Amino acid sequence: MTALDLSSPVAVVGTGTMGQGIAQVALVAGHPVRLYDAVPGRAQDVADAIGARLDRLVEKDRLTGADRDAARARLHPAETLAELADCALVVEAVLERLDVKQELFRELEDVVREDCLLATNTSSLSVTAIGGALAHPGRFVGLHFFNPAPLLPLVEVVSGFATDVTSATRAYETARAWGKTPVACADTPGFIVNRIARPFYAEAFAVYEAQGADPATIDAVLRECGGFRMGAFELTDLIGQDVNESVTHSVWQSFFQDVRFTPSLAQRRLVESGRLGRKSGHGWYDYAEGADRPEPHTAEKARPPAYVVAEGDLGPASELLGLIREAGIQVREEDEDHGTRLVLPGGGQLALADGQTSVEFRDVVYFDLALDYRRATRIALSASQDTSAQTLAEATGLFQALGKDVSVIGDVPGMIVARTVARIVDLAHDAVAKGVATEEDIDTAMRLGVNYPLGPFEWSRRLGRNWAYALLDDLHLRDPSGRYAPSLALYRHAYATDKREGSTS
Repeated sequence: MTALDLSSPVAVVGTGTMGQGIAQVALVAGHPVRLYDAVPGRAQDVADAIGARLDRLVEKDRLTGADRDAARARLHPAETLAELADCALVVEAVLERLDVKQELFRELEDVVREDCLLATNTSSLSVTAIGGALAHPGRFVGLHFFNPAPLLPLVEVVSGFATDVTSATRAYETARAWGKTPVACADTPGFIVNRIARPFYAEAFAVYEAQGADPATIDAVLRECGGFRMGAFELTDLIGQDVNESVTHSVWQSFFQDVRFTPSLAQRRLVESGRLGRKSGHGWYDYAEGADRPEPHTAEKARPPAYVVAEGDLGPASELLGLIREAGIQVREEDEDHGTRLVLPGGGQLALADGQTSVEFRDVVYFDLALDYRRATRIALSASQDTSAQTLAEATGLFQALGKDVSVIGDVPGMIVARTVARIVDLAHDAVAKGVATEEDIDTAMRLGVNYPLGPFEWSRRLGRNWAYALLDDLHLRDPSGRYAPSLALYRHAYATDKREGSTS
């Protein structure tokens, strides 16, 4: 099955931000485009606005004048749904209410031809439920674009329970022909991106609620240590706290209040207070003119240790040993079976976050997972009230000698980056096991949809087969609510024999 022919008219119903963007994408790709909105005169106004955006593309040398003129000639506002009768594809981008969308598609089904592909751009509703109102739901599919649609490449092509393969394939190939990167997924709450991205927000909020660190520090650690483009607090301020919380609540409810997707009480209070983020002038941060942006906690300068003793394999943090040597600090390696840690001159221990807490051990400081320890500019450390001042100072000085800012957070199991990445990896494995999408499509979706530095399976391979499972298992022992219980899929992955290596490590 091939993409729609460029001579085939495409209609967009709903002319908000997403509708306008989708119309522009189809138009620039070469299709005749019909715009419809229930508000009289709105479609014409939006057509004029799209024309103005095409003018700006010409000014930026991203579109020729001739192509702009041709595109404008193909753009037609429609005053009634009847004017969409000859369209080969209708994409809906109206209010996110199930009853509104169902009624619209019932009307469209009476208007369009039998082979017309019907698509919804919903981001939170069930494609199956919307299509359930149709007499012929086989031709109904989800086409979830990301905002702004003309710029962001990802499109989730969602097959509802009744969507036929021909329709899904045609939608997929059409999105590809429009210059997008489509990924195929089954109809599941949140699809790929909004399902698997939940821990990025949830774990940051959980650390905050546990008094582990303030928003500025958590954001800085996620960016400068974890390699994420933005931290969870600043990103939700950009998205809108009400929008982000609504998506989380929808996914949670759709999974029958699965504890893994439980919304944040702190975010709920923020929304109730009217602090919705940038659009309201205040969210987690104050955006008023002249307002000071809080700085992350950064430890004062400390003296580095003269040496460290490396016991066991540091796993994902193994590259630290080379960096420590480059900084002129002696590394003494000992092959010990009882731990994977660095022993400091004062006798204290430094270990990679593993889901346990510092208070469980004598004089231990944990350090967080980094995307790349060489490139990371900040490292988080956690210590308990029982950690000696000398051990914390030596650990701080060690990372400062490597050129890192150090943020000391509370004794939070799994810290910030480690627990976040482990949960993302877990949800990704669970999604594949349940037929939501392939590993490749999930990695693509998370890189392109939310700009993650790595896809979950890329992370999983880098960190080792057992790493995420072991960390979550430790967390689950300390929080038996079920939030951190590793999925059966992750368990199987952790203990499956790697035929190339002949081991389960």
